[in-house]
Amino acid sequence: MQKPNPPSSLFDRIGARPGLMALLRQFYADVRQHHEIGPIFNAQIENWPKHLEKIGDFWSAVTGGPQGYAGPMPQRHFPLGLEEKHFEAWLDLWRRNCRIHLAPSEANEMIRFAEGIGVRLRGLIAQERAAKGK
Repeated sequence: MQKPNPPSSLFDRIGARPGLMALLRQFYADVRQHHEIGPIFNAQIENWPKHLEKIGDFWSAVTGGPQGYAGPMPQRHFPLGLEEKHFEAWLDLWRRNCRIHLAPSEANEMIRFAEGIGVRLRGLIAQERAAKGK
């Protein structure tokens, strides 16, 4: 009896690295133009192609693809003064882009991952602020 093929990773189902990078390019083009979060990103990122590759490595690992990301993702966000409105703007753009560029089930998975990361990042930022007495 043959074993059934294991389900492919989300990474594979979204088109592997080319599909992921297409999503990220579209998403971050919207981010850069957004009135609320665009100025934050544009002030921090000098080399967008390099940043997109790094973010691609992060999302590759998250979605079950190659594990090439090695960075302190949460800590990079601590000094940015992020508020709930920034998280909501980012997530709104992420949801829209996922729903436009991905099949429904893959879009929902990507959205769930992003929402979970957002919850954890908000918590870490709150802890960091509490530790600094802010």
